[in-house]
Formats: sequence, structure tokens, C-alpha cells
Amino acid sequence: MNDNAEQQPLTAAPSYPEAQPAKAFTTALTHEDAGTRRRAEVRGQHWWEVLAGMAAGRLSVGSRTPVDGLPPWVTLEVLRGGFATGTASAGGPLQTYESEAARSFGVPAERRALFAHCLTEPGLAWLWARLDSGHYGIGVPEEAALLTMAWLVRRGETDAALGLVAELEPFADRLRFLPRPADGPAPDATAAVHRYTVSEAADTLRGRQPNAAVETQREALAVWQPFGDELLVHWLRTVRDGRVLELVPDADWLAHGEVLLGRYRLLAAEHTRCTKHRNPKENLGILRGALEETVAGRPLDARRLGLLRHAVESMVRRRGLPGSVAHTALRRRQAEQAALPSHHALAQLMLRRLAVLPQETGITDVAPILGAVTEEESRETGLPLGAVVPPTIRQVVESALSAPLGTLVERGVVPSAEVLAELVPQLVAATTAQAYDDETLRALMAANYRAFRSRRSLLLLNLERQVRVEELPWVRAVSGQRSAVLGKPDGEGALVVLRQLGELAVQAFPGTILPNPLVREFGVLERQCDLGAPFVEELAADIFMGTFSPKFLTAARIAGELLDGTLYERYHGIDYAAIRNLAIAETGAALTRSHDARTSPGFARLCAERAGTASRSWSVAANGTVIEQAQILTTHNLATLVHRAGIAPRPGWAGLARRCFVTVCRLASRVHRNPRPWGTIKDAAYAWRQMVFHLSLCPPEEQRRIIAGLDEETARHPAHVATRLAPALAGLALVVEGGAFDREGTADGGHARRFLGWSTDRHWMR
Repeated sequence: MNDNAEQQPLTAAPSYPEAQPAKAFTTALTHEDAGTRRRAEVRGQHWWEVLAGMAAGRLSVGSRTPVDGLPPWVTLEVLRGGFATGTASAGGPLQTYESEAARSFGVPAERRALFAHCLTEPGLAWLWARLDSGHYGIGVPEEAALLTMAWLVRRGETDAALGLVAELEPFADRLRFLPRPADGPAPDATAAVHRYTVSEAADTLRGRQPNAAVETQREALAVWQPFGDELLVHWLRTVRDGRVLELVPDADWLAHGEVLLGRYRLLAAEHTRCTKHRNPKENLGILRGALEETVAGRPLDARRLGLLRHAVESMVRRRGLPGSVAHTALRRRQAEQAALPSHHALAQLMLRRLAVLPQETGITDVAPILGAVTEEESRETGLPLGAVVPPTIRQVVESALSAPLGTLVERGVVPSAEVLAELVPQLVAATTAQAYDDETLRALMAANYRAFRSRRSLLLLNLERQVRVEELPWVRAVSGQRSAVLGKPDGEGALVVLRQLGELAVQAFPGTILPNPLVREFGVLERQCDLGAPFVEELAADIFMGTFSPKFLTAARIAGELLDGTLYERYHGIDYAAIRNLAIAETGAALTRSHDARTSPGFARLCAERAGTASRSWSVAANGTVIEQAQILTTHNLATLVHRAGIAPRPGWAGLARRCFVTVCRLASRVHRNPRPWGTIKDAAYAWRQMVFHLSLCPPEEQRRIIAGLDEETARHPAHVATRLAPALAGLALVVEGGAFDREGTADGGHARRFLGWSTDRHWMR
């Protein structure tokens, strides 16, 4: 989906989008949640739009400009898999704020009229006021365009402003260029970031319904068990010599029985979650049914009398006589449990607390929000004084915590590298915007970058590249305002942020490869600080056609500078000297051509040879083996972070290696009885590769100590984990001691193996 494709033009097969409407239709019909059904219905309609556009030739899937008539900078509505629907995200009907702006401007409620008004003196004054106050929001990048134009006009950059207007004007009737209103300036992301806003956390809490199982149990404890005790006591009044109904019920007994049955009918009508009391085979149903028969004057037959006596005896045997010490203690504990406030009720309390906070930012201090129920709240809501917020509710509120990124990772608000990648654009936006000297322009460009990073990537073929933020017309228009060098003499700047983020990602998630969104952010920072060390994405095996862009060879050469002669090179059978020579040769060849090379044929050939797929036919698995070799040669960005960015993760390389192996074991445990284990095996192999990388940065003696201690970790897992990993552990120990694998990646008659994730045959780990 990034920089991989065949050299000749390719087109995307329609098989994937053709299957999506049926899936959406099924969900829209069968899902239990109404909101999910509505979203599935809309999704299905969008997929039909994709198919119709492809059939009519209006959509060119795989191109940077998939929608006829729209330039690449336009933000498109993109579905899963990178398929554009043909609709611009900034298009469609007027937003409410646009209609309100048209009324206040005194112009028709049309986008072209709004655009024209912003070119007038009153319109520019309105835009300048928004710039100065910071009371604007940028939901899609296009909403930053008119603000940028206004900034240029005030700065005296008339030619740049006119050029920008000329580029935007053909789309003025279709796209939303007006900024949306906001309560205040966006918070400084260099100091703190947040995963969710207060509003988003509140929406999550609103969507939580009472837990049916918990509420059923609460009803059983609070209503039906006490009522069952009353029935039991009533029947015990008929006991003589340990047998029920040996005493003939008198008039008082029958009258009280009628009262109990009347109460039962009221309780059954009001409390409908529990159904056991309706079951004639359950103890409560037996006691209640026998009472109805007796009160009605119908004698119990032998079978029903036997059931009644058995029910009474079993209830007394299990819990003791009502009123006894044991029975009273049990019922007290159950009553206390039933009296605990429900999670749903506490979620409503959290909504009350969140409602008074600014809604479009994070929460700087969650402690007051998560405190126990106060006396005033207890009076107003009926919740018990001092009731504690449960972990499931705490987690939702803490997800809106605004704090430094490292703090969010430590507190578990950022549980994965994928979530980390979602938050990094907030920090990168603020960092890259520091290149602008003007404070107002910095804030605008930071907001524009955050919106730009919300764009979904397109499915691209033929080595096409995703649109970069600097290609947006309004960003190009102010490119001259950037400082020559982003880095600051005091050590601040893009390189510092890149190093901090790289260290955080590696030390927090050492067994996970860097996800593509995070790699893209690293690439932005790398370009800003002119590091000369490209970052490479994970390529999609289903559309890979055997070629790589030159940056992959550059990344492999950087890896060789760090890893030449190390355990990593020996374990994977790499000749980094040959890669260095290949890079020199291809660079020299590129210099003799009149244009830059778009591919590195030598690197592609090397990866195919190492994967053993040079003569095989196309398949996703074969593609995967080639891509994995590229990841091995480049270390998938780890060497670039260490050797060029200079990261030094806090736990140290030995600690990271051990943590990687923990991830390997956890993933290996999931292979057992897994009918589709490929993804799990692949991820385990990636974690293994990163473990070998970290080990390679340790002294040889420390490598031996670490490997000797890995058996302790496998012993913490089911026995099949040690069995599955035994060949990989044997292979690693072999290489550490100076041995080597054969061409097939095995040694010692197959008892030692190189651990790779992709295979065109049945994987040995299965």
C-alpha cells in the first residue's frame, strides 16, 4: 500500500470491494446493536459507490488521483483497504457552522459565496480575528486554506495569496475551505497529548448499557433470595419430626400464604430479569407452586410432596436455617453485594463530572474526576457515599488524560505501538510547526498537520507515493516562511523529538515492529532534520510485485554500518559488505541517468534470492518471504534509529532482548490448536528478529548469559511452547557459539532452525 508495485502499470482487482457490500448488508440485518446496524448500512452504500465508480471509469483505484477531476491534495473519503468512494471529505452538504457563517455574513448559504466573502475586507478581518484568537478548528486540511490566505495577505505576501486563491477557486463551490469554530486555541502538544477528548470519553460512557448478567445477579440477591427465605420459613412452620406438611396448615398459615403469593405476583411483574422462580424444577418454583396448590385447597400428590420436601431439605442443608448465624452472615454479605452501585450508575456519575469540563481537549488531572462518591452526589443520585469508581469506568476516563506521551505509556493509556502511532502526530505537528517564525502561523500549520494525519491512506500501485503535507497548496504557499534549519542550538528540534519517540517506541514495545503510521511520522521528522537515513514501511504482501524503492537499499546499507560482523549478520546469513558495494554501484548508476531511479533492482533481486522465490510463481506467501528478507536486511528501521538517530532505550539492550522473548513465548502459546496460525507465527518471528537485533548490541558473554536464561521464560508457559521454540533456541545458541545454518536455514539435521515468519510450505512451528 506504500512503495511496492510491479514496474509495468498495475490495476487493482475488484474482488475485494465486490465482497464488502454483502458483509455490510449481513451486519446491517443481524447485529444486535442499532448503531452498528446503521453504520453497516452506510458502509454498504459507500462500497456500492466504489463499485459503481470503478465500473464507470470514474475511479482509478491504485492512483494518487483516483477521482476524476480532483487533484491529489484533495482529502478523499477512503474505505478500508485504501479504496476511495469518489467523495471529497470536505464536500457534501453545508455544515451547520457554514450555514450560520453565511447568515452572519449576509451572503447566500453557498460555499462559493462564503469563499468570495472571505476575499473581501470584512471577510479578511473575520479570518484575522480567528487567527489571533485561536478560536478555530481544522477538521480536514482544506479548512486551513482560507486562514493561510488571510495570513499571507496580512504579511504582505500578495503574490503568494493570489496564487493560492487561483488554485483553490475552481473548487470553491464544492469544497469546504472555511475554518470551523472552536472554544479556544488547541493545547500545546509539546507539553502534553491525549488519546481521546473529554467529549469522546463521554460518548464511550454513554454507549455503555447495564450489564444484563450483573443486573440479573443483583436482582437475584436483592429480591428473589430474600423472598425464597420467606417461603422457606413459611413451609418450615409445617414441619414435624423433620418432615414438611406433617402439621396441617391452619387458617393463619393459609392467610399468610395468600399474602406471600400476592407479593410474588407483584415482584414477578416488577422484576423481570431472573426467570428461575418460574421454573417448576427449581427450589423457589417448587415452593411457590406447592403453596399455590395448598392455598387453593388442592392436596399435593405424592410426587409434588416429595419435590417439596426435597427442596426444603436441600435449602436448609446448603445455607442453614433462616435466622441461624451462618445463614444470616451469608445473606448480609449478599445484601452488601447487591447494594453496590452498578457500573452503569457510576458511568452516569462520571458523565455528570465530565460535563463541566472543556469538551474538545484532554483532562490534565483525572484524580478529582475519579474520586469516590461525595456526600452531595450521594444525595442527588442515590449512590452510596464513598462508592469507588470501578476499573472499567476508570479506564475510559483515563483514556482522556492529557500528559506527556511517556506518561501515557507508563500509565497504560497507550497499550500498543498502534495506539502510540495515533498520538505521535500531535507531537510531530507541534515540532514541525516550530520551523515557522510567526506564532500565529505555527499554530495554524500545527492544526493543519493534525488534520492531514487524519487522512486515510489510499491503495497505491506502480510505486506511487502517498501525498505529503508539503504538497497541499496552502502549505506550499507559506513554505518560504520556514526557517532554514529546524534544529535549535540548545538541542531542541526534530532530531531530538525523533530520538525521544524512537526510544519510547522501542523500550515500550520492543517485540512489535514499528507500525506504518509511526514510520511515516519518523519519516517526516527525518526529512526535517535532514538525517539522510530513510525509514521504510511494512509492505503489503497481497499487492507486492517484487520491486523496492531505493530507500530500502539505503536503509540496508545503514544497517550494515552498525551490524557488520555481529550476531545479527551471522544469524541471518547476511553479507553487509556486498550490500555496501551494491549501494555504491546503484548510486553511481543513478547519477548517470537523467532522472532519479524509482526502484532498486539489485536489492529486489537479493531479497528474492535470499527468500528462494526467484523462480517461483506469484503468491501472497511467496511475496511475504521476499518482504521479510527486506525487513531482515534493513532491520525494519531499528538500525536507523540506533545508528543515525542515536536512540539509547532506558532498559538497555539485554533487557529489551529478554522482553522480546517474552513476547515470542506469548505469541507461540497462541499457535496451539489455532486453525489459522499464520499471523501469529509471523508476529512471533518479527519479535524474534528484534530480539536478535538487541542481542547483537550486547557483548558476547552477555549474549550467552541471556540465551542460557531463556529456558526459564519458556517454563512459565505451557509445555508446547518450549517444544515449538526448541529448534529456534537451538539455532540461536549454535550461531552464538560460532556455528552457521545451511542454505535452507537449518543445522544439526533439522533440530536447529532459523526462525522466519513467512513460508510457502507448512511452517515447522505448526
